[in-house]
Amino acid sequence: AIPIILIPYFLVFTKFWMVSVLALAWLAYDWNTHNQGGRRSAWVRNWTIWKYFRNYFPVKLVKTHDLSPRHNYIIVNHPHGVLPYGVFINFATETTGFARIFPAITPYVATLEGIFWIPLVREYVMSMGVCPVSELALKYLLTQKGSGNAVVISVGGATEALLCHPGASTVFLKQRKGFVKVALKTGAYLVPSYSFGQNEVHNQETFPEGTWKRFFQKTFQNTFKKILGLNFCTFHGRGLTRGSWGFLPFNHPITTVVGEPLPIPRIKKPDKETVDKYHALYINALQKLFDEHKVQYGLSETQELTIV
Repeated sequence: AIPIILIPYFLVFTKFWMVSVLALAWLAYDWNTHNQGGRRSAWVRNWTIWKYFRNYFPVKLVKTHDLSPRHNYIIVNHPHGVLPYGVFINFATETTGFARIFPAITPYVATLEGIFWIPLVREYVMSMGVCPVSELALKYLLTQKGSGNAVVISVGGATEALLCHPGASTVFLKQRKGFVKVALKTGAYLVPSYSFGQNEVHNQETFPEGTWKRFFQKTFQNTFKKILGLNFCTFHGRGLTRGSWGFLPFNHPITTVVGEPLPIPRIKKPDKETVDKYHALYINALQKLFDEHKVQYGLSETQELTIV
């Protein structure tokens, strides 16, 4: 928010207008960098603050199978959560040891492209290995930068965020097939991953249908989704002291389990039947991953994964 506010302010109302001009000129000059892998920084990914962030929950990364550096991958993560803490800590920083756990694999966390239109902010997120979730950027990373690259996508996105409640294991996936098309066009292997505990770190409020609160809530959410591509969840957590009310996440463990790679053939123009076939195979792989690890990471034996 700071660059969005200060750059126009400096440009119009202060003698520091040249700062804004230079920032915007650099944005225009450097426009394609975020679509071509960005400028990651090992220093930023290893900041000490990320260790405190990890330990707050704590967050953990678990490998079930090796990822060969001879291939490229799309690591698909579920659930999105109100805020995807597990994805950020495990893949956008090195505090849980991604480089050690998956040697010779370079992760790129994919997010909304709009964030790369903001001067200064784009430099910060690129330094952590964050890239746009656009097909242009994904295809470049998976075909133009050699092998050993892994793009991490929370495919449920804003829609799935609204489904995230404590105790729920619901993922929005049946209608999300774009990641499968990208995998087929690039030959990148699909890797299911699930962040157990992600839904427990915030309480989300969905007001009863027919009430004025629900009308206002839906109108607000729909408006901002159209403008920014985001769903603003009505959520709360804890305050600065344990047991108090606030917006900090609860101290609940988050464990991201990365599953077995699903080999995908490279097909320049995959038809609908092929996309549906590998989409179904991916769903089966995700279901298997969830069932094999749910008890170990805090869920009951009877807990089922709901795919909508």
